[in-house]
Amino acid sequence: MADAKVIPLDEDTRARRGTRTGARPAQGRRKAAVPGSARLAAVGDDTDAGQEEPRSVPPAGERAGASGVTGTLGGVAERLLGGDWDRRVAGGLAFLRRRITGEYEVDDFGYDQELTDQVLMSLLRPLFEKYFRVEVRGIENIPAEGGALVVGNHSGTLPLDALMAQVAVHDHHPAGRHLRLLAADLVFVLPVVNELARKAGHTLACAEDAQTLLERGEIVGVMPEGFKGLGKPFGERYKLQRFGRGGFVSTALRTGVPIVPCSIVGAEEIYPMVGNARTLARLLGFPYFPLTPTFPWLGPLGMVPLPTKWTIQFGEPIRTDGYAPEAADDPMLVFNLTDQVRETIQHTLYKLLVQRRSVFF
Repeated sequence: MADAKVIPLDEDTRARRGTRTGARPAQGRRKAAVPGSARLAAVGDDTDAGQEEPRSVPPAGERAGASGVTGTLGGVAERLLGGDWDRRVAGGLAFLRRRITGEYEVDDFGYDQELTDQVLMSLLRPLFEKYFRVEVRGIENIPAEGGALVVGNHSGTLPLDALMAQVAVHDHHPAGRHLRLLAADLVFVLPVVNELARKAGHTLACAEDAQTLLERGEIVGVMPEGFKGLGKPFGERYKLQRFGRGGFVSTALRTGVPIVPCSIVGAEEIYPMVGNARTLARLLGFPYFPLTPTFPWLGPLGMVPLPTKWTIQFGEPIRTDGYAPEAADDPMLVFNLTDQVRETIQHTLYKLLVQRRSVFF
């Protein structure tokens, strides 16, 4: 094949062919795209040398990323915990830190006030407010300061009435007082229950512990019927059992504190006790083994209490500071005061029952 001749092109022809084949003048080339951007920043001869190249703008979804998630979580927290959710969360974290590091106090009875206020009362409060819908009357009869002995009736198969009385004093007393309950020996030999009872401020039902607490100015709660009242048959509901030997009155006389009668209506019907398996109770070491319309026939479901409507009324205090401390050893005086407290509670129970429209409403 013959060699091809190379015909030199003039400048105009070279310029026209360069345009058609896509060649660009050296000074008119574009710069590379900014990494991450979908655009090309065109910079020509007329671009100022000091002008900042345009930044890439993220899509709307990416712009809302972190702030959108934070806003969503904040909205959920506000709906669940209320408008002050951030303060409550901070308080909860501080509480956990103190529990982990051991920076909290308990008294010599094992009472943990912080745990009681923030955890135990919070667990009992829905039962108090929503389930039993407890109405509290006469809370002003409990003194705002100094010791006092609250004496109440006992019923309901399980001691929920004592716990509800504790919530009533804790939540409704204007001075925010705490009720320290005296409990039976059985409470302090049961695993888990023992620890929780101590943390909640309960102590053994003995004269020494009660006197110590009253002398410290505490509100002490006692239910003298004990297991006789707690495990009585449903047919004897709201009929007070014997109040023991009046040891609580002797303690009140020695310390000079007022006695506040407490009448509780509604607890008798939460577990209607229609029978008592005494043989099984002896084998288990219990004072009684209840048979109700639901327990043990429905298994664990039978342990759910009936949603009765409760009323807790604190009566006018019976003063003891007018007696000498030696009066605690006078059996006749102790008997008379014990009978007065018992009759006051019984009369109030009958009056509340007459006023009650329904067991459940």
